Amino acid sequence: MTLKHPSIREVHPGELLRETVLPALAKPKSEIALALGISRQTLYDILDEKQGVTAEMALRLGKLCGNGPDLWLNLQRSYDLWKARQTVDVSAIPTLQAAE
Repeated sequence: MTLKHPSIREVHPGELLRETVLPALAKPKSEIALALGISRQTLYDILDEKQGVTAEMALRLGKLCGNGPDLWLNLQRSYDLWKARQTVDVSAIPTLQAAE
């Protein structure tokens, strides 16, 4: 397990798509949306980080990119946890131990 510093921002899957994957594919976004079987608006919402990557979308992206769904789900999970840690204070919640 890799521990990251809490102030290091995790990458939203949409950022990776927008900045790295789509430029490498050199295809119009409308063609990418069609290939994924989604609307252009859905693709734009992911690229603009307004929408996360669901398990279904991870399957689609993993097939399109040839890297499987796990990468996309793990990116989303890491981003979601990072974002939650920025706003949720759990310091007052006790850690309980199971009775023996």
